[in-house]
Parts: sequence; C-alpha cells; structure tokens
Amino acid sequence: MELLNLQNLFVNYYSYWYTYKVINGASLSVNAGEKIGLIGESGSGKTTLLKSILRILPPQGKIISGDILFKGKNILKMKNDELNMIRRKHIGMIFQDPLSALNPVFKIKDQILEILKYSENDAEKDKKELLARAEQLLKEVALPQPERILDSYPFQLSGGMRQRVMIAMALASAKELLLADEPTTNLDVTIQDQILKLLNNEVQKRKLSLILVSHALGMVSRITDRTYVMYGGDIVEEAPTRELFKEPLHPYTQLLLQNAPRISGKGIGEGIKGNPPDYRYPPTGCRFHPRCPFAMEICKKEKPQMIIIGNKKVACHLYNEKNKQ
Repeated sequence: MELLNLQNLFVNYYSYWYTYKVINGASLSVNAGEKIGLIGESGSGKTTLLKSILRILPPQGKIISGDILFKGKNILKMKNDELNMIRRKHIGMIFQDPLSALNPVFKIKDQILEILKYSENDAEKDKKELLARAEQLLKEVALPQPERILDSYPFQLSGGMRQRVMIAMALASAKELLLADEPTTNLDVTIQDQILKLLNNEVQKRKLSLILVSHALGMVSRITDRTYVMYGGDIVEEAPTRELFKEPLHPYTQLLLQNAPRISGKGIGEGIKGNPPDYRYPPTGCRFHPRCPFAMEICKKEKPQMIIIGNKKVACHLYNEKNKQ
C-alpha cells in the first residue's frame, strides 16, 4: 500500500535579487513499512524535499507546483487543522540541526510533553504518565540520566545529546512515517552505529515507513530497501538499494559511489570534478551535464525523462535507444 507520493514537485527560494530554482520536478513514493534512502551531495535539495512534505519551508521558500499525497490526500491542499494533525500523529521529522530546532527558552521536559500531549491517546494525557513516557523515550535513544536531561535547557546539553533528544521527539509523533535528515549529525563515531541500530529497530518495531537522508552511504546501504539519488534538485536514479550500490546506472551515481570515503586503506576519492549547479542560473537540459564525462549535445538541451530498466529507473539520455551510437 502506497503511503506517500510526491509528484512532479517544484520548489523555489526567493531573495531580494534572485530566484533560486531548487527542486526541479522531483517525484518520489514510499510504501507502508518501507525504508527509503535519499542520497546526493550537499545542496542537492534533499532537506528541502523533506521539509516540503510537512510544509515547513522557511518564509523565503515556496512550493510552486506538484502534489504531495499522504494516504491519498494532498498535503498541499490541507487546511491548518488537518495539516497539524498529520504533523502531530502521523509524520515525525529528525532535523539536521537540533540547536535551531529546539526552543532555547524552554526546558526539554516542556518541549517533549507538548509533543506527547497531542500525539498520545486521550487515556495517556495524565502528566505523570507523560513524564514517564518522556523518560522512556530518552532511554530508548541511549541518553543517560533522563530526569536530569528533562530538567535541562537545550544549551546545557552537548550537540550529540540535543540530536538524540530530537530523535526521541520525532519518534513520539511518527506513527506512520519518519523523516530522518542526517540523524547522526553531531554524534561521535562510537554513538553513531548505536543510534542507527536504534532507529532501524524502532522503525521495525513500530512498523513505520522511513525516508533517510544521509551522506553516510554505508548507513543507507545497510538499513534501506530502496534508494533515490538526487542531484541539483532532480531525482536522477531510483532502484532497490542493494542493486543500486552494486550496479549504479546514472553517471552521477557512479561517481558518487566511487568517491565515497572508505576504510579500506585505498585513500579518499578525488571527488566529482566541477561544482554543483548555481540555482539562480541552473544548466539547461540535464543539470549534471557540465560535470558529466559522458555528456552529449542532447544533454544540454533536453531534460531526460525517467527510463525503466528492469526494476530500476534512471533519468539519463545514455539509456535512450535513439541516443545510443
């Protein structure tokens, strides 16, 4: 059963002088209980895509066109009451920067209780029960001394502790879908693996769907079922995760995987030559063509459409029969 479906989404950001054309007709779907990976370089539009799902873009961001269907209902057409219900009881999000996501003038206790009050059932709205639930959530994300943390302000916690508080809060409101935007940011390496295992276990235990945004490709390959590759606001490839990592089709995906850091003694890749697109003046045609080693003349003129190859999809002119030489 399909839980979420983004169709042909366009998102712009506006400054006084410029229009930044960030999301360029992206489409993505998530089935109930499915774990999705979303990978790509920094600035490729991944976070903007997640924030669009909950309609929490900053004031300068605007969804221009497209549809975001959650269980068949269009989030972009929902009134505030219905949208708030989705945020409180159906979709939770782990933000990349917990310091800006947490309110600095309220204690952690007040912020978690506010979420639990609206996300839990009526029978669980007794304050003592909610406090016990809040403590349990903090324990589940490996935070010691939950009573002390609940009585702390965000600035009194380390970056890693704030991130784990954000994970606990997201789990409280995610009854069907969890959006995880770099969930191990600010965590030291000894905790990262523990948090990933925790996320995976919680998603499975609660039968949640997951969209995981990460630069840690090993993490994505381990815990997701299907992966989307994003470049310059475009979805350029989609495939079952194992098959995508084993045999990537799009030139960008190939370069991305080739240049991923490895602990194999082979050193670090040189990186993908060239720079990501300037969203003020994005390239015509395929946005990757200025950096692509296989670019053809058509790549500069026409945006490639998704082509189905087996159980994979790729947006690349190389796989269009009429362009093959």
